[in-house]
Amino acid sequence: MKLLITIAVSGLLGLGIALILYLPEGDEPASRAPAPGLAVAEEQSVVESAIAASRATAIVRAAQRVGPAVVSITVIQTRVVRTSPRSPFWDPFFDQFFRDFFGEHRYIERVPSLGSGVILTEDGLIVTNEHVVHEGTDIKVTLTDGRQFDAEIVASDPEYDLALLKIDAERLPYAELGDSDSLIIGEWAVAIGNPFGYLLEDTHPTVTVGVISALHRNVKTSEEIAGVYTDMIQTDAAINPGNSGGPLVNSLGQVIGINTFIISKSGGSMGLGFAIPINRVKFILDEYTRYGKIRQIWIGLIVQEITPLIAYSLGLESTEGVIISQVDSGSPAAKAGLRRGDVIIEVNGISVENYDSARKAIFGARVGDELKFTILRESKPKAVSLIVEEAPQR
Repeated sequence: MKLLITIAVSGLLGLGIALILYLPEGDEPASRAPAPGLAVAEEQSVVESAIAASRATAIVRAAQRVGPAVVSITVIQTRVVRTSPRSPFWDPFFDQFFRDFFGEHRYIERVPSLGSGVILTEDGLIVTNEHVVHEGTDIKVTLTDGRQFDAEIVASDPEYDLALLKIDAERLPYAELGDSDSLIIGEWAVAIGNPFGYLLEDTHPTVTVGVISALHRNVKTSEEIAGVYTDMIQTDAAINPGNSGGPLVNSLGQVIGINTFIISKSGGSMGLGFAIPINRVKFILDEYTRYGKIRQIWIGLIVQEITPLIAYSLGLESTEGVIISQVDSGSPAAKAGLRRGDVIIEVNGISVENYDSARKAIFGARVGDELKFTILRESKPKAVSLIVEEAPQR
């Protein structure tokens, strides 16, 4: 094949030479071949231009678009610490035996913590995770240009693990919010935040890239964690310490989630990161904009798991569902006619298997929403509806 190509090219060159030799006297050829060195330089310039253009990918543009709206959050949390006066270390096992003899010593400990956030409005409204600012007594927000502001928590909800902060500033860069209901598994995902905060001595955020690994993830939490992590976005974009509260961004430069936590055996990223869908942020933003707060819902009942003993005593065929152990007087549950001993097996068409699923079935309900329960009363199914009310002020 190489021989044929060489012969063809040689033939064309020979023809060109012949044409030049047999031009009429006094005429010049219409064009001349560029010098070899010039052709190589032009070709190299074209290649370099193409490479330069390819560097500005959608990921780069997305990071450039959202980056200025990402902030560092430094929080001082105040905690009460108990210790024995005879030892700098307090042990709960020995405390139960010797507290009456030695008493206890309490002191206030100020613990610094770090997180990230993203600006939602040009007048300084910022969203972050509630656990980032939980019990925070001194909150500082640092912009990418180095300016620092005192921040105030204007609304928070531990159930959602979201908080809104406000700083006194104007004409700030702010991020565009996308639609987390339209996400596609496998599309690009960009996590932006400030891992380790001031330890890096740089106010500019860090960018990590991955994909949307899964959607609608329900993550089981421990009793110590107040948040309900349901319908979460899973990504393999690295989420590191200090990234909590920062934005998860799509390739269009729109915020699609708030980075919240990772599942890890070592404490480092294993590609199992989770973000709260941005449509949930839109919900609390709407609540704050319309009512000046995030209204807490009130249903007015307490439920518990159904143990085999409870199932046997009530003549239930299984332990699925939850049993109502208390109904508050005057509550929506009481008005709807729910009673102590009723077994809830379904909420708004979602099956209830245990306490965790019952909690998640009503998660996201707003004040004024209708909840439709299917219950078992004396082993017979019954439909009950109620209207969610705002929790009374305490």
